[in-house]
Amino acid sequence: MRIAMVSEHASPLATLGGADAGGQNVHVAALATALARRGHDVRVYTRRDDAALPRSVDFAPGVEVVHVDAGRPEHVAKDDLLPFMPALAEGIAEDWAGWPPDVAHGHFWMSGLATLDAADATADPPAVLQTFHALGVVKRRHQGAADTSPPEREWLEPGVGRGADRVVATCSDEAFELKKLGVPQDRISVIPCGVDLQHFRPDGDTAARGDRPRVLVVGRMVPRKGVGTVIEAISLLAADGVDVELLVVGGGAPAGGTDPELDRLAALVTRFGVADRVELRGQLPQSDLPPVYRSADLVVCAPWYEPFGIVPLEAMACGRPVVASSVGGLIDTVVHGRTGLHVQPRDARAVADAIRELVVDPERAARLGAAGRRRVAARYSWDRVAADTERAYLATLRAPRTAGTAATRGAVR
Repeated sequence: MRIAMVSEHASPLATLGGADAGGQNVHVAALATALARRGHDVRVYTRRDDAALPRSVDFAPGVEVVHVDAGRPEHVAKDDLLPFMPALAEGIAEDWAGWPPDVAHGHFWMSGLATLDAADATADPPAVLQTFHALGVVKRRHQGAADTSPPEREWLEPGVGRGADRVVATCSDEAFELKKLGVPQDRISVIPCGVDLQHFRPDGDTAARGDRPRVLVVGRMVPRKGVGTVIEAISLLAADGVDVELLVVGGGAPAGGTDPELDRLAALVTRFGVADRVELRGQLPQSDLPPVYRSADLVVCAPWYEPFGIVPLEAMACGRPVVASSVGGLIDTVVHGRTGLHVQPRDARAVADAIRELVVDPERAARLGAAGRRRVAARYSWDRVAADTERAYLATLRAPRTAGTAATRGAVR
C-alpha cells in the first residue's frame, strides 16, 4: 500500500521534550517505520517550520518526510495552526496528484481537517483514517480556562471523527469518548501506541546515580503532566523520613528562550525545600534515555489526564515499575499490582505512599518491573502495532463508503 500520514505539528524529525514535541512525534515516526518494514511505501506530511528544511527527507527505508509550505516557515504553537490547514491540505493534494495514496492517516485533529480537505480535492480519494492523540472535550474538562485550543475545535474535531472512514483510538477510554462525540462504534478501532523494544530494554549501560533510591519522571514539561505533584510527594516523603531522590527529564524551549514550566517547577522545588533531592535535568535525546530509565528504582507518571502516554511503556520496557495516575491510556497500559501502582491524579499523598511501597520493598518492585517488560513485549511492540494498523487499513479499504460519511465530510467546515 501507499500510505500517507499527516502530522501537521509533530514531525518525526523534531527534537522531543518541548511543549509541542513529544509522544505524537515518536508515534508517527515509529509507526511509519514499522509499516515500511511490512513492505508499504509511507510518506509523512508535516508543515514546514524552518526555511532551511528541504522539500523532502528520507527518514527510514520506505519512509519519506515531506515538508509542506503552509504559512511562514517558522515555529508556530500547535494551537495557533488552524488558519494554515487549508494551505497544508492544498500542498498535500498537489503531491497526491503524482503519488496517489491508498490510505491517508491523519494524526491530531487539525491534521484530520487537512487530510479530509486533501481527500475531497483528489479525483480518486484515499480511504481516510484518523488518530486524535488527544481530544479537545477531555482537554477542556481537565484544563478549563487554561485550555489554549482554538474555540473552533469544539465543533470541528467531532466533525473530523464523523467524517473519517475509520478512527483509530489509542485506548479504551478514548473509544468511549469518541462514541459520545457521535463516531459510530463500528468505525472505531482501538490500537495502542508502541515502544521500541530493542532501544528500551532492561540490560545495558546505566546512568550514574547516588546512593538514594531514584524516582524518575520523563516527559514534556507542561502543567497537566503533574510533575509538580511528584515534587510535592518528594517533600512529603522527606518529612516522613523516607530518603529518595527525584530526577526530572524533559522540557526545553526554542533557541534563546526560556521554559516557563521548568521555571515554575524550579520555584516549587525551592518552595517545598527539596533542592537537595530534586534535579531538573532538562531535555535529553531519545538515544540517551534508556540508561536513565535503568538508573531508576521506579518511574512516576502522574498527569491530570493522559490520552495515551508512551513514557510508561518505555519504563516497563526497561524493566522498571511504574506509579501512574489512573487516567486515560494509563489505565490500559499499567496494570495495578502487576506492573505498577495506580494513584488518583493530583494527589501528592497518594503518589508519596505509592513510591514508599516500592522503595521499602525492592523485591516487589523488581517483580513488577519484570512483569512490565513481559507485558510490553507481548502487546506493545511497534511490529504488532503496525500489524494491527495494517489490518485496520485493509478493513477500511474493503468497507463500502457510506453516504453519511461523505455528507459529514462536507459539513466539517
